[in-house]
Amino acid sequence: MGLGPPLSRVSPCLKVPLSRGVLAVPLPLWRPLALGCVGSVFPPYPCSFACGGRGPAMEAAAGGAESAGGCAGGPEEPVVSLADVLAENEELEKEARAVLGGSDHERCSYSQGAVKRQALYACSTCTPPGEEPAGICLACSYECHGTHKLFELYTKRNFRCDCGNSKFKNLQCKLFPEKGKVNSGNKYNHNFYGLYCICKRPYPDPEDEIPDEMIQCIVCEDWFHGRHLGAVPPDSGDFHEMVCQACMNCCTFLWAYASQLAVPTVTKVTSLEDDRIVLNVKETEEQTREIKTENGAHPGKIQAEEKVEQHNEPSTSSGSKCPEAVTKSDESVCKLQELQTKELLKKDTATFWPSSWRSKLCTCKDCLKMYSELDVQFLTDECDTVLAYENKGTSDQETDRRDPLMDTLNSMNRVQQVELICEYNDLKTELTDYLRRFADEGTVVKREDIQQFFEEFQSRKRRRTNRMQYYCS
Repeated sequence: MGLGPPLSRVSPCLKVPLSRGVLAVPLPLWRPLALGCVGSVFPPYPCSFACGGRGPAMEAAAGGAESAGGCAGGPEEPVVSLADVLAENEELEKEARAVLGGSDHERCSYSQGAVKRQALYACSTCTPPGEEPAGICLACSYECHGTHKLFELYTKRNFRCDCGNSKFKNLQCKLFPEKGKVNSGNKYNHNFYGLYCICKRPYPDPEDEIPDEMIQCIVCEDWFHGRHLGAVPPDSGDFHEMVCQACMNCCTFLWAYASQLAVPTVTKVTSLEDDRIVLNVKETEEQTREIKTENGAHPGKIQAEEKVEQHNEPSTSSGSKCPEAVTKSDESVCKLQELQTKELLKKDTATFWPSSWRSKLCTCKDCLKMYSELDVQFLTDECDTVLAYENKGTSDQETDRRDPLMDTLNSMNRVQQVELICEYNDLKTELTDYLRRFADEGTVVKREDIQQFFEEFQSRKRRRTNRMQYYCS
């Protein structure tokens, strides 16, 4: 994750590393033109874990000239269109808006109490290993820790910003100085020291040469290598959430639901005779129905069944409001007891779950009491999911999205505004004329061509400036 492991997600499942910085990806030289002005389109994003660098389109655009090395006999440069790079950049912006959009990048979140879900960071500069763990909100990561070494934690639930409290011996929060000494309701783990998984290693790990994805457990919220879950994870599009082995051992009631709802996996089985992998291909009728529904099948019978349960299926789309978590029993029959009468398949592995599986958990009085005792009441709350948080962030950002050029213009006086607009129009006209030559000749625009254009443009601008005289009335 950026400076730590930024865990990210590959839609719809949590599996993509992000990284800190303005979109974390080096933008092309012409980016200021595309934006209308220089600057970031969006605040830094803690990468959900796998990117960490440039996307394929940008890698090709930036690396083409490097690989060719100007050698006539070298390999042919990869060609990438402007549309490809713009599409790649737009996708990165969407991911950034999803993870950071639900968090305020200007105001410390402390005044909101324990925030249901927010982007979090840990500062290794202020609270290194050996000190008490602490987490800071997005705004404080910019304002109070901008030059520090940070671990990006993606998002965590029910957390209150620690910035400047008693855990920070030499730092006072600039955004909200009047904080309590500690936040007793916060939960911490080794993620706050930049370590992840049962192997307790950093991410990315310089000593680990095995390519692997990391997946977040929805209960303990730690991140795990796919190879350390006791089972081979299904394809990312087949499941939405994961519960790790340790949490399955604590929440044993989930095994009753797993046989009906969990996505089938390839289980690692070790015997005295040999090591082999056994494919669990047996699917229950409920699992089959879930998979068909996920894949867009619309048999009349399935549709009729879904309509009956539709009022219990919370939508996490950006345009809909998430229902409140279930706090009172509305069921007279315990679903869990019914499932426990059937044969249970318990394994020492993680489990993988499809969308909306939470809505099928029993909410009778006894089960709600059990959830409370196990401190997993959030499992009945569809708004607790990272998908719901990201959808809200995306929706809020689309509504709130501002034009960086207009923001810049509004901060200037009239003379500066006129000068900027004139400079922008000059740049736009000259670049359009320059690129038209390549279009007319059918030749590829290379990196050095763009560099040459901007060098010549700056040179012409300096000559114009040296000849100009300003008069004040």
